[in-house]
Amino acid sequence: MQVPRRPELSRAFVGLALALAAAAVHAQVVKVEGAWVRGTVPQQQATGAFMRLTPEKTVRLVAASSPRAGVVQIHEMTMDKDVMKMRQIPGLDLPAGRSTELKPGGYHVMLMSLKGQIKGGDAVPITLVFEDEAKRRFTQDIVAPAAALGAMPAASMAGHMH
Repeated sequence: MQVPRRPELSRAFVGLALALAAAAVHAQVVKVEGAWVRGTVPQQQATGAFMRLTPEKTVRLVAASSPRAGVVQIHEMTMDKDVMKMRQIPGLDLPAGRSTELKPGGYHVMLMSLKGQIKGGDAVPITLVFEDEAKRRFTQDIVAPAAALGAMPAASMAGHMH
């Protein structure tokens, strides 16, 4: 008895294998530590997410998203004379093996058009989008705990990552 060939299944398996291989290449390329989000008051429309990023290979943080926000951007804060200015940047270069701190008053991920108040202790999912030197994009999902408004993250929160 001869088993009929099914080329459409072979192509599907090859496609799946290639997708899994690409995902494995980028798995945990960027170590994310100490992620946290600043809590908000009711009706507040924006907040920041902060973390330390250490890539194995040189990459660029090019975008982010979260189901808790309608818009998510990469921002930097700078001092111009005595005025602090915040602006969106198109991406953030992350050199291989070096930690880059996203912190209040510096680089950060800005969550805007919030879909509700973010309270201390909430778990805020964020998808970070990176681009490698070959311009291939890959994502990394994290869950950042929210620090109560006016509080910095507790030591136990500082190492929380996914």
